[in-house]
Amino acid sequence: MQDAAPAYGLWSLVIVNSAIFILFAYSFFKPQTSRDWRSFGAFSAFLVALFVEMYGFPLTIYFLSGWLQSHYPNVDWFSHDAGHLLEMMFGWKTNPHAGPFHVLSFIFIGAGFLLIAAAWRVLYDAQQTRSLATSGPYGYVRHPQYVGFVLVMFGFLLQWPTILTLAMFPVLTAMYVKLAKDEERDARAAFGEAYAQYAAQVPAFIPHLNRRSGEGSSGGYRHG
Repeated sequence: MQDAAPAYGLWSLVIVNSAIFILFAYSFFKPQTSRDWRSFGAFSAFLVALFVEMYGFPLTIYFLSGWLQSHYPNVDWFSHDAGHLLEMMFGWKTNPHAGPFHVLSFIFIGAGFLLIAAAWRVLYDAQQTRSLATSGPYGYVRHPQYVGFVLVMFGFLLQWPTILTLAMFPVLTAMYVKLAKDEERDARAAFGEAYAQYAAQVPAFIPHLNRRSGEGSSGGYRHG
């Protein structure tokens, strides 16, 4: 089902939604170090770019309008619902907000935020003992908070893909990988052999679900 008229130029919604999601992410992540703020700032830029196209100016729709109109002539591409490109292009006979991509996007977004929050709680407790974080999400991956950010961004791409956010996604993912490597270098200097053993057992980003590091206390060294 599509809106009868375009629904863009709503800059107040751009500001409100950007602020809500950025503050929501802040409450989960609670950045402290300069690396934390860089990763959080990049994630915030992704959200702003997303909501600018969702409610402000549909750059992607304008850029692809000729191709979209020729291949999908029965869609009003300047209605707000049409911004759910994947739902429109696959032609699901339902409201795009109830479509499979939209539902799947909320699963990824929710899982990402929950992972970020769970990892932060481990880190908060860990800072009290100044030992290596290996419990909770850190028993499955070494950088659960960065994995969480990637899951949230991927979820938003499923829901409302744009040229800018599609271009930003691999760049931000590469940035998180670099930040993770920088943090690991510092962690090895701080924890030595303990971190080397932990890294040998637990993957950096993609979990081995049949293996889990359950040893060690919560850690005090902040790593993503």
